[in-house]
Amino acid sequence: MGAQGLMLKYSRSDESQADAVGAMIHYKAGNNKEAMADLFKTLESEGGKNPPQWLSDHPNPGNREQAIKTEIRNWSAQNYAGDSSAFQKVRQQAMGVKSYTGEQIAKGSKSGEWAALNKKNGATFNPTGAMSVNSSASAPAPNSFSNTAAVSLESVLPAQRMVIADLGPIKIEHPGNWQVMIPKEQGHFVTIAPPAGITANGVGYGVLLNGFTSPEGVRIDIDDVTSQLVQGMQQNGGLQPVGNAEPITIGGIQCRAVSLQSTSPFPAANGQPQKERDWLVVIPQRDGSVIFMVFVAPESDFDRFRPTYEAMLKSARF
Repeated sequence: MGAQGLMLKYSRSDESQADAVGAMIHYKAGNNKEAMADLFKTLESEGGKNPPQWLSDHPNPGNREQAIKTEIRNWSAQNYAGDSSAFQKVRQQAMGVKSYTGEQIAKGSKSGEWAALNKKNGATFNPTGAMSVNSSASAPAPNSFSNTAAVSLESVLPAQRMVIADLGPIKIEHPGNWQVMIPKEQGHFVTIAPPAGITANGVGYGVLLNGFTSPEGVRIDIDDVTSQLVQGMQQNGGLQPVGNAEPITIGGIQCRAVSLQSTSPFPAANGQPQKERDWLVVIPQRDGSVIFMVFVAPESDFDRFRPTYEAMLKSARF
């Protein structure tokens, strides 16, 4: 869910590892092992004065050049292909692509030219098509309860002690006995939940966080985004809204909140399916991105968890 995996935070060490892997792929493809280091040398020479590396999430080009040279130092030499017909074909095509100056790009953004072009090409912002809550509060299959036991409330109740989770775009407090689970793939939900509140069928207690950014030049309307999120959850997850979206203020930001209902992945004490409340909170950001959270608990238990969920929202810093 979401186009860019807003909640995934990459560090300088991640970028350096990516450079090393990229150099290895480049080398195994039969290309000159020095070429990648030369690229960063070119970037450094054309980029002007660089800020200190510790001020950036990315290593600066000079450091990246030296890191690559260290990485490839002991790699054996090969006979590299300096040219090919395939390269020349791609190069010829690239030479025919129209380029724009920074001024032209900015002007097109302000005038709506790029937004109109995106719309013509079918690339306008529409999160509904990507909505999927199968990894979260979606309704489980009708026969899935046979392998899932009812959970004891004591095993999922939040501790009074709160700790801070730094998720990149957001810092948020959560109960100390709940775990933060970062997704393995971009675009999937970050989950904060008690271990006992999660089954193979989904999250029954806790909160799921995600986000997305809009294409440049496309203005996000919080009411439209909330409506599209709800529609996507209805179509792909079987969640049904209960009432209309309401305004809510979080950290001085005007947000929207709406309650939805689905079937909990946990059966009731009698082994029968029980209803679940899914409280969707949508938070717009100044940079045009949107963060949204889904607070989850069975309908019968939700009011007991609501003070914790509200405290988490109150603690959020963006």
